[in-house]
Amino acid sequence: MNSRRLPLASTAAAVMVGALALAGCSQGAGTDDGTTSMTLWHNSTTGPGTEFWEQTVADFEADNPDVTIEIQSIQNEDLDGKLQTALNSGDAPDIFLQRGGGKMAAMVKAGQLKDLTDVISGAAADEIPDAAYSANSLDDKIYAMPVAVLPGGLFYSQDLFTQAGITETPTTIEELEQATAALKTAGVAPIALGAKDAWPAAHWYYWFALRECSSDTLAKAADEMAFDDECWVRAGEDLQEFAASEPFNPGFLTTSAQQGAGSSAGLIANHQAGMELMGAWNPGVIGSLTPDEKPLADLGWFPFPEVEGGEGEPGSMMGGVDGYSCSVDAPDACVDFLNFLGTADVQTAYYKAFNAPPVNTVAQGAVTEPYLQAILEAYNAAPYASQWLDTVYGQNVGNALNVAVVDMLAGQGTPDDIVAAVQDAAAKA
Repeated sequence: MNSRRLPLASTAAAVMVGALALAGCSQGAGTDDGTTSMTLWHNSTTGPGTEFWEQTVADFEADNPDVTIEIQSIQNEDLDGKLQTALNSGDAPDIFLQRGGGKMAAMVKAGQLKDLTDVISGAAADEIPDAAYSANSLDDKIYAMPVAVLPGGLFYSQDLFTQAGITETPTTIEELEQATAALKTAGVAPIALGAKDAWPAAHWYYWFALRECSSDTLAKAADEMAFDDECWVRAGEDLQEFAASEPFNPGFLTTSAQQGAGSSAGLIANHQAGMELMGAWNPGVIGSLTPDEKPLADLGWFPFPEVEGGEGEPGSMMGGVDGYSCSVDAPDACVDFLNFLGTADVQTAYYKAFNAPPVNTVAQGAVTEPYLQAILEAYNAAPYASQWLDTVYGQNVGNALNVAVVDMLAGQGTPDDIVAAVQDAAAKA
């Protein structure tokens, strides 16, 4: 079939869409006997996720007997730093998770990624929409194969909401505050938050910024690292005011996001908290932490509530499109593997393993969970969508933003300090 050649987004639009042994991770290479070996880094460390990658690699190797792929599973919170170190040292994996945005742009600028624009073919070209590719593109060139669309929102226990007398999901911040009060009265921690990992806490700021700032302001920040609009401070004030009502689980500053029953995802999995703000990978993580390690039967989802007076377009969404890249010197078999990832059968297996919406439109027909259907419906109807802000701004600025939000929640900073931290980091970038 024809390879994919798309008129994709420019730098600004591309960011807006619809520990194991890591040494010796040499570039994939051919040998004198005609065989090829490659390495794959992913962020699934337990259960169905690791099983998916093992089976997918085994299936690909069966179809390509001259290719072998070494799999390395890395904890999500450790992946970005270790990957950056490997890329900068010239010892990068051949295939690795790509988050897009400013992080990807830095890799492209450094000449570390293979251009996939003219080599995507088959089902990956025919059955994955342009919007999914645009999240992994820069200056009209594709640098990653998308595998899942992962918008954010609030995942909640329908049983705990019923127990607390909550009959409708909140659509405004005022209604969200009323829901948290009702859950407290019912003896349940209203909102699970794994602030130890920083980015889950920062997601709250991201969403308030999406509601407070216009799409033009968000685009300007992505292009120019300009944060002079008052909406950035207002977003911090919104979060500070909301946090003052103590909606989060006790000890949220030392709670991790995804590791074990005591994590924020674990609190949802074990009905110890009512809801959690997270991306659409969350159902799979929650399912891996339930007592029977099966999907949470009463899991529901609703969009982040609207903020009265905000300049953001109502219904705007935020999230990522996870993809996989080839390092610049990876062998041709790397591209073959990425095209394999884009097929409907593999995408359906991905959805079943991770309980996350796939990007392949044929595979999307297999999605049955009401909460995933609701996520796809809201995302597809959104008038505007942004990637996660730390992804948009790149690792250094994104990390500064995340840490500043946690500092404010810990009582060691202000909304103005968040903006100052981002501006300082941007000035040094």
